[in-house]
Amino acid sequence: MEPSRDIERLIEIMAVLRQPETGCPWDVVQTFETIKPYTIEEAYEVADAIERNDMDDLCEELGDLLLQVVFHARMAEERGEFDFGNVVEAVTHKMIRRHPHVFARSDADTPEAVKLQWDDIKQAEKRERKERRARRGLPDDPLRGHLGSVQRSFPALVEALKLQERAAKVGFDWSEPAPILDKIEEEIGELREALQNDDQKAVADELGDLIFALVNIGRHVGADPEMALRGTNTKFRNRFSHIEESLSANGESLEAATLERMEELWQAAKQIERSLDNATSAK
Repeated sequence: MEPSRDIERLIEIMAVLRQPETGCPWDVVQTFETIKPYTIEEAYEVADAIERNDMDDLCEELGDLLLQVVFHARMAEERGEFDFGNVVEAVTHKMIRRHPHVFARSDADTPEAVKLQWDDIKQAEKRERKERRARRGLPDDPLRGHLGSVQRSFPALVEALKLQERAAKVGFDWSEPAPILDKIEEEIGELREALQNDDQKAVADELGDLIFALVNIGRHVGADPEMALRGTNTKFRNRFSHIEESLSANGESLEAATLERMEELWQAAKQIERSLDNATSAK
């Protein structure tokens, strides 16, 4: 078995790995449910490579994500449901259908018009999907109502953002950011009260409300909350690494360092960031 640029080789490799008698013992026993966490993980690793602008890693991670698609398609083929070819055919059909302004005649010649057209086509597809399920004797679409298209399987921040975006389409939305800031302050007060009452359920509820409101302000000011938090996570990693490296350079350890000492080094890391930002801005 040799590597290849041809997708057929990857499909062939997966088929061999899934052979009950001669395949890989780990691959053979996997199911959609057991593979699902790896699929999500690989998507995040693709995002991480993009954020680091590491093209070598991005190439590898895209391959890992493609492998997940092939894996799921192979398991579906074994059950007689569909195969990889059906996956490709479905997505190519969808892309051609959703871009009539490119592949057919359409008056959509601005980004806004394309977006409206896209939404109309998706609604038509949803109706057709419902009809197909009815013909096959399957239950009605479990994703019902105006918010039904927002998947519960999304990461919580993404789900919150998409729920708000869907609600905003029918006018259920703040008109400007200022009232959302008031709402955030209100939620902070309710969280303080729950903490003072030592009510763990209320603390969890109020924390969720606060995070939801923070997602809302991000949406209104054009700051994607997922990306904003990932940026903060990166800053935290870098600053903590500075603490660790500085302690090690002075013969100290994280375990023995006091909180005051670590805070001192944290502030030093922030100052280094500011200096680098100023130097970049000056160029």
